[in-house]
Amino acid sequence: MTAMTKTGRHAGMRLLARSVSASALLLAPLPAFAQLIDPNSIPRTSTGDQNASDQQQSGRSGQSDRTDNSQTATTSNPYEPVAVRDPSSSNEEYGDSRRSGPRLGANGLLELDSVNLKKPAAPGEFEKWARDATGRDLKRYGSDLLVPAARDFAVPSTTTIPPDYALNVGDTVSISLTGSVEGSIDSVIDRDGRIFLPNIGAVSLIGVRYRDLKDRIAAAIGRQYRGYNVSVSIKKLAGVRVYVTGFANNPGAYSVTSLSTLVNAVLAAGGPSGGGSFRSVKLYRNGAEVADFDLYQLLRKGNRAQDPLLQNEDVLFIPAVGKQIAVIGSVNEEAIYETRPGESLADVLALAGGPTTLADPSRLVLYRQSDQDTVGSRLIDIALAGSERAEGGDIVQLLPQGSLTRPLERQQAVVRIEGEVNRPGNYYVPPNTPFEKVLEMAGGMTARAYVYGTRFYRESVRAQQRRSFREAVDQMEVTLAAAPLNADRIVDAGERQSQVAAARAFLEQLRAKEPDGRLVMDLAPTAAALPANLALENNDHIVVPPRVDTVGVFGAVYRPASFLLSYGKPLRVKDYVYQAGGAIRGADKGNIFVVRANGSVLTRSRGAMSAKVLPGDVVFVPIKSQSSSILAKIRDISTILFQFGITAAALAAIN
Repeated sequence: MTAMTKTGRHAGMRLLARSVSASALLLAPLPAFAQLIDPNSIPRTSTGDQNASDQQQSGRSGQSDRTDNSQTATTSNPYEPVAVRDPSSSNEEYGDSRRSGPRLGANGLLELDSVNLKKPAAPGEFEKWARDATGRDLKRYGSDLLVPAARDFAVPSTTTIPPDYALNVGDTVSISLTGSVEGSIDSVIDRDGRIFLPNIGAVSLIGVRYRDLKDRIAAAIGRQYRGYNVSVSIKKLAGVRVYVTGFANNPGAYSVTSLSTLVNAVLAAGGPSGGGSFRSVKLYRNGAEVADFDLYQLLRKGNRAQDPLLQNEDVLFIPAVGKQIAVIGSVNEEAIYETRPGESLADVLALAGGPTTLADPSRLVLYRQSDQDTVGSRLIDIALAGSERAEGGDIVQLLPQGSLTRPLERQQAVVRIEGEVNRPGNYYVPPNTPFEKVLEMAGGMTARAYVYGTRFYRESVRAQQRRSFREAVDQMEVTLAAAPLNADRIVDAGERQSQVAAARAFLEQLRAKEPDGRLVMDLAPTAAALPANLALENNDHIVVPPRVDTVGVFGAVYRPASFLLSYGKPLRVKDYVYQAGGAIRGADKGNIFVVRANGSVLTRSRGAMSAKVLPGDVVFVPIKSQSSSILAKIRDISTILFQFGITAAALAAIN
């Protein structure tokens, strides 16, 4: 019994020894791998890695299948932001963009001082001709994208790697292991497209998509180890060198990041030159054309779906500009547009953003080079524009329609009437409604209505007054500019400069004024009714004031004031000037005038001083000018108008 026990004990020890020996052989590579990986650099606090570690099943359960290990090597967020370029390090093997030519700064954007960039392309021959022919400052569509500030259209220094990104030479891959094997390593993809892992060997990664990177690494490690968790990411992307050729504003070789696209490189080169195309940018790779990108897809539609990622030694070629067409009128963006073969006038209108809200939606005017000696221009139905091919040199014009002024007899009108009427309000009336009809709708005038002082405002009159007023001010400005040439030489230069400054200040105040659009009606002072057959327009405004019993005297008199009318004995204008103390010594007695309540003006030359006063009259006595200089006159007028406020005084007297 004792012998058997001893024999079994020896057999068990031999079995245990063989088991220990097998385990030692299985784990023999572990110490070597662990020595080459710094355990302190393992990202143990990462939530994604911790979740992945909790989900992993180690090989201790007896499942040591390599496929199982690679399937359990998952992370919660495999696509993480990485630094596109590390400014503190240089990569001599793949070219340091800081040494020569264009370079990227610490923020990952092109440093404009690293390359002798040309200014934006000068206008081409067609642009100059179109500006002269249309009288509009037309620019080539897309040129605003090519200002220096827009060249920052580059990949940011920290960005998220897309899952379709194909690994390239020079990219740095970061690998972290937990479980039976712990450690981390950063490895750069060499020129052969491989990385080297200790105790595992070379792993080919060239062309591997980022989404497949983890599976490729896990499969390679699984040939040597069991029961591990792997986390894989791209720590840094290598730069690639591309060539922008053809009609580029700044052709040459550019170093860009691996995530840069065709558009990034074109903008870094300043975009197409004046003779370059916006509709075609060709990408050549290994001598074959792989893409032809239309920049209008990005500019007009915001579509970069066909914008390809660049690879090392790619060549971008910008062909010559295609057919150019000018689009003017009621479109959303007037500009010069480039067309591709086969595009129609409807396609050109779509590039211009289509018609505006006020455009004539049914037709357009076409000015074609071949028609200059015959019909000159053609009117084309917009419905047929899709069948009319666009030709180089065309000028397409959309005419406005919504802003046209219609005949008055077709216009509905909203009329506002207020003041001394029984039912003040806004009245919507059909075309050609007479004045008496609106008064009837408003219930007629009250007993206190002062018909002679009625204020009638009309928008069409206001627009006409505004145009005439602006023309008068412009003429005064021309006269002022020429006045120093004819100035009296005996006048002191300082005084002359003071006069010019005062006159300019007066002109600026005039420019700030707006005409009121008042229409002066020829009514008798004793009128009891307004013109019955006057046709009303839209937005007409009628104010019927109450009767006033005052006369205002303002200006260069001793006591400017408003005086109560005397009905005992009819008084004349000069009587009320005397009541105000008479004219002062500096008054211009020869230019006294009266502003009537109906808006008309009566001057002294037309018998103003002997005229009988009417309710609401405003008498104004101006200051006499001491110089015949036009500058002095303008200065005096400025002082009179804005010191005494004749308009405000007249309205105050009427009200």
